[in-house]
Amino acid sequence: MLLRRFLHAGVPVLPLYVCQGLRWETAELYWLRRLLSAMRVPHLKPLRVVDMPARSLYGRHWSLGHAPVPSSRSADSAVYLPGRNLLLISAAAIVCARERIERIALGILQGNPFGDATPEFFHTLSQCLQLALGQPIRILTPLRSLNKLDSVRAANKLPIGLTFSCLSPRGVHPCGRCNKCAERARALHAPRAS
Repeated sequence: MLLRRFLHAGVPVLPLYVCQGLRWETAELYWLRRLLSAMRVPHLKPLRVVDMPARSLYGRHWSLGHAPVPSSRSADSAVYLPGRNLLLISAAAIVCARERIERIALGILQGNPFGDATPEFFHTLSQCLQLALGQPIRILTPLRSLNKLDSVRAANKLPIGLTFSCLSPRGVHPCGRCNKCAERARALHAPRAS
């Protein structure tokens, strides 16, 4: 939905994926490439993949395959990866500075409970990045007013079957048992309001 918003506005988009060595990345990249291929328009630039391994930062963390992933019954707080948005945005900002791109857009949704997903965090980080990189960097979160259910309903004309959200995929398929699979299932199968 984030991608569609900018493409429909005619804004050139450089999709960026930051590989950190997390257990779901191979599947996520597979589905991202399929989605981008289905949405091909002239102002959609080729996917850029950046390697930024997080193993030395996260140690023996579940996201790296060292423990079971948070289950479908776990609280959303169980999926927290310390400073992940900080790492992802920092990598994106460096790419943007090199390409003379001034805006970074993230699909942060309403209800994200983590400190690195707040408006204050994005505003402060934007200022820090401008100082560090010597050019304007704005961080946009245009989906912030939507929850997962709202975002799925708003994406009704998008190829939602080409999107992916799972913490422990089986090949390129979702496990159906993790926190993210449960969240997606609730949003996809929620009754529609009349």
